[in-house]
Amino acid sequence: MPFRELNSVQLDTLKEVSNIGMGHAATALSQMIGQRVNLTVPNVTITEISQVPEHLGGAEKMMVGITLQILGDARGSIMLLFPEESAHRLLCSLLGQQDKELAMTEVSVSALKEVGNILASAYLSALGNLLNKTLIPSVPLLAYDMAGAVVDHVLIDLSQSGDFAMMIETDFGGEPDQDLAIKGHFFLLPDPVTLNIFFSDVGGAV
Repeated sequence: MPFRELNSVQLDTLKEVSNIGMGHAATALSQMIGQRVNLTVPNVTITEISQVPEHLGGAEKMMVGITLQILGDARGSIMLLFPEESAHRLLCSLLGQQDKELAMTEVSVSALKEVGNILASAYLSALGNLLNKTLIPSVPLLAYDMAGAVVDHVLIDLSQSGDFAMMIETDFGGEPDQDLAIKGHFFLLPDPVTLNIFFSDVGGAV
């Protein structure tokens, strides 16, 4: 079953699972940076992977991309994209630094990979609990490049998985009086067989 055939009930189910997963991730990130973080999922949409850069502001927009493979009882990929300025703000919060611009040092790369690991692990844990499946993320990989190049890299890995992805827009919010102004985009890219497993197990197959 391809993504484009999902109905509104199925999309609502995925949004609810996404909110649960991001809630777990928010707790872990809050502990990591020592201040409250609220992660919300305002929108879940199905989009052609080739159109992802346009949704993010254009193919030449600089992005930090973190990708992980889904392992266990299902297969697919997760891609987390941060606009350059959001990745910079996130790093400043994580590392307690106030650098003037984003610098991909060994420490910053490690910190961003850990964020990707936390988000992916929390999301897959929530989804796995719903489906009674074991879903775990692989070791994260990071790319700092133009959006078009980052997405092209993922497309190579997904050449047999179809042309559509689920885009889970994620808002990062801090304390009420301290707006982190961080935006992230979380993409779930299961292979077609895995997508059928998702909805047969939650009773929402087409």
